[in-house]
Amino acid sequence: MNPLTRAWLALLLLSGGSTVIAALVSQGVAPATVGVGILLFSWMKARVILSRYLGLWQAPSWRRGFNLVLGIYCLLLLGLYLIPAVTT
Repeated sequence: MNPLTRAWLALLLLSGGSTVIAALVSQGVAPATVGVGILLFSWMKARVILSRYLGLWQAPSWRRGFNLVLGIYCLLLLGLYLIPAVTT
């Protein structure tokens, strides 16, 4: 199977997973937990897009750098998202 097709399928599955997790709020799951799950799925989707669609799989050092920056950014977003949940 073509790598772009696999990336597209992975993005579809990750988007579906985000939707399922978002629906868990109506089932009584804590919004902070759901937010963490959605952020993790978004991080995985960003990595797929950077790696396959932008071609960073051909440049491992660039991919490593982008993954590091993206990981730090996601951790920052996670911290900002969880501050209200921790302080209340």
